[in-house]
Amino acid sequence: MTETDNDNTAMQDVDPWAGIRPYQDDEVAEVLSRLSHDTELLTALTRFRLPRLSRYLPGLSRTLASIAIRREVRDVTSVHDFQMRLANYMQRMIRTSTDEFRVEGLDALDPDTAYLFIGNHRDISLDPAFVNFALYQAGRDTVRIAIGDNLLKKPYVTDLMRLNKSFIVPRSARGKRAMLAAYQQLSGYIRHSILEDNHSIWMAQREGRAKDGIDRTDPAILKMMTMARRSRERDVSIGEAIHELRLVPVSISYEYDPCDIQKARELHALHTSGNYAKSQFEDIQSIVTGITGAKGRVKLRFGTPLGAEFSSTNEVAAEIDRQVLSGYHLFPSHYLALEALGDAPELLDLSEVSAADRSRFRARLQEVPTELRDWWLAQYANPVRSKAGRLPS
Repeated sequence: MTETDNDNTAMQDVDPWAGIRPYQDDEVAEVLSRLSHDTELLTALTRFRLPRLSRYLPGLSRTLASIAIRREVRDVTSVHDFQMRLANYMQRMIRTSTDEFRVEGLDALDPDTAYLFIGNHRDISLDPAFVNFALYQAGRDTVRIAIGDNLLKKPYVTDLMRLNKSFIVPRSARGKRAMLAAYQQLSGYIRHSILEDNHSIWMAQREGRAKDGIDRTDPAILKMMTMARRSRERDVSIGEAIHELRLVPVSISYEYDPCDIQKARELHALHTSGNYAKSQFEDIQSIVTGITGAKGRVKLRFGTPLGAEFSSTNEVAAEIDRQVLSGYHLFPSHYLALEALGDAPELLDLSEVSAADRSRFRARLQEVPTELRDWWLAQYANPVRSKAGRLPS
């Protein structure tokens, strides 16, 4: 065993979640210094903000970007300081790309209690970001965010996410034994965060975004959440293991999804050819598009904590789905998409659809390639069908 291996083993003994947890305050300075000198990050920033200079004088553009980063974070000495910087950008994003942001249900939750928020998943970064912003506006602590390691292909992305209180969900472990160990560690961290640290967590109800607009909870995620408790007490019920985590379903609905055409393209490819290969930086591009693109109105609804009455993960998943769907807000875009598809006219409610809503919808639809339109429309129509219980099982 090498000296590095010994150091890593010792660290794991002291901090069993060191490899997956968010960064802590005493790590912030080192991480920020590393980011300000990361060539890949500096190159990415300059290509986005200084395209001409980065093309002709890449070295100079990276130097300027490094200086800008160090100036921006010069007073950042903690994770809280870093998130307060992000809050300023979040406010600007909402002001420039969102017509309205409404929050319901948060006032019914104890501000001093940690919860495991499990939400529907439409946008890679914005779903938890809107949850965090709602908590920030209410004067509450932000959540720790579950993020799949498939999104962390660049070291600087990992650093940025972990600075923003993200923890890593293993999806690339090879072999059944390795996956089991990784999920056991993850389950232990989630339980520790809620019960010991009293620190809330946000997780998506299933792996990957709901590209078709259908929100369904994966029972396997619930099984993972309860592994730590049930490995210690094998006779404990699923309901009790879920109840102690104080699980709260969360619904987020966007009037318009900035990534809707890209999602339609992926669904179309899967339907016509059976596969879809993501480009190298597609996930990063989706994050940028989601942040900068027009979203119209956004509604966030916090549900109620689950009790201990459940006897299976399928029952828990059904209750999460019920709360997510009941809290999901249908905008004019959803009804107009269903109308355009021409089916289920009995589900249409056009009473709040204005001429401006129709005009905006038509303009968005005109931007969609003809072969993708049915897939694009289905993303918006499916929530109407879901709330009416009209989706195939």
